[in-house]
Amino acid sequence: MAAQIIPVSPDDPRADRIRQAAGILDRGGVVAVPTETFYGLAVDGFSAAALGTANRLKGKDEGSPVLLLLSDRAMAGQVADELPESFHALARAFWPGPLTLVVRASPAVPPEVSGGRGTVGIRVPGLALPRHLAAALGRPISGISSNHHGRPPHRNAVDVYRDFPEGVDMILDGGPTPGGAPSTIVDLSGDCPRVIRQGILPINVFAPFLPGLELPAT
Repeated sequence: MAAQIIPVSPDDPRADRIRQAAGILDRGGVVAVPTETFYGLAVDGFSAAALGTANRLKGKDEGSPVLLLLSDRAMAGQVADELPESFHALARAFWPGPLTLVVRASPAVPPEVSGGRGTVGIRVPGLALPRHLAAALGRPISGISSNHHGRPPHRNAVDVYRDFPEGVDMILDGGPTPGGAPSTIVDLSGDCPRVIRQGILPINVFAPFLPGLELPAT
């Protein structure tokens, strides 16, 4: 069945459309949603079957880790048993926003999320729509980019539909996304915090929060 394309405001989405999309996710479906940069494929972050479906749609290795998008900081408690103090400081300062934090995963997190690493990358996105969707579902949603593996990411709903005419149940059309640099990724799962991807946030903003921060090799 071809995907439904539903217009929605990315900053102030209608509650009925969010409920409709959340219902699809709750049943194991796939919903394409805009984010601050590109469109993504959202599935229930606790559904191993749905995560596998999304990776197969992309043609991506199912052993690859999957980013999870949260409704708010409190939702991080669903995916991690213990969070370091540095997590709370960074989350308060930079969420919602373009910072992905890698933490030790709870045993409740499907291995399809961690890719066998025992960790999970999480973010509270700056755009309201994915936050509302995670809140309506009551669980984190995936932040898988909506493109075939190795192809450029999508910035509008038409391109999502072109590449995924089947397999995606709904496309929430929030208009064109801005593209640009991805989120910065900071790994807090080890003894020393380290930057594993330099994204839109410059590294120097973390200095007050993370003494001894390890930078990526150049």
